[in-house]
Amino acid sequence: MSSPVTSPHERSKPKIAVLGSINMDLVIRCDRLPKPGETVAARSMTEVPGGKGANQAVAAARCGGAVQMIGRVGDDGFGQKLRNNLLQESIDCSAVLTAQGCESGLAIVSVENSGENAIIVIPGANARLSAEDIHRSESILAGCDVLMVQLETPQPTVLAGIQAAKRAGAKVILDPAPAATLAEELFDVDLICPNESEATAIVGGRLETIDDAAEIAKRLHAKGPAAVAITLGARGTMLYDGQTAELIESIKVDAVDTTAAGDAFAGAVAVRWAQTGSLRQAIQWANLAGALAASRAGAQPSLPTHQQIDSLSS
Repeated sequence: MSSPVTSPHERSKPKIAVLGSINMDLVIRCDRLPKPGETVAARSMTEVPGGKGANQAVAAARCGGAVQMIGRVGDDGFGQKLRNNLLQESIDCSAVLTAQGCESGLAIVSVENSGENAIIVIPGANARLSAEDIHRSESILAGCDVLMVQLETPQPTVLAGIQAAKRAGAKVILDPAPAATLAEELFDVDLICPNESEATAIVGGRLETIDDAAEIAKRLHAKGPAAVAITLGARGTMLYDGQTAELIESIKVDAVDTTAAGDAFAGAVAVRWAQTGSLRQAIQWANLAGALAASRAGAQPSLPTHQQIDSLSS
């Protein structure tokens, strides 16, 4: 008698390490944004855990990964709240260190009725994450299947993480956000997954058509990554593996809040790629994750579970 087929989620959970930022977002809602020198009354203020690193860790955990977070919080009142939020998602926080005499990363987000916003980011403890911290986390990187990194922590620290993971034979995914000038060594990854604006910020040019996306993906690939996946919103994702450029289409949704769509995509790619070994299949699944996140309000609250993604694909 043949053995029953085992779904990816019934297999052992892939080990995902996330090196990145951990922030508290203070979301302030008001009728309109103040002009310089003006004071306006706000209607509400909400504390929302965020940071691209933490968002991607939560995304990967909900997608079925066994996730370990590498980062720093401050010794202020937000630090323990941020750590507890990750623990509630079953994320291993043994490598989330506390920076003494330093505030946690903060983003002050003012949103007016029209949806227009103004954001002030205070890196805080994220700026204290160092290459020495990465060396202390070598055992985590040596045991992971995939390392996910972004650019909200110092680039030398990100580079140390990439190099340690590569030495251990793990796959490395770089989400080059926020857009910045990248050291050449940072491109030595298995996958880089920018959105349209980040891709053009790195290599220049205009991205309006699918042909434009294919050309920019090839130019990004020439910088060193083994594969490039440019997320194109509702149009899907342009994948270039060094030989073939292919648009992997997504589904149409009514976009409500695209804030965490890229983080949902990255977390889903990491988990499904580790499970199946197929980058194309991982991106197909991750497109659904990104679409689901974009159809919901909030950052971490919008991140879908693997059951929700699977139900959309069935």
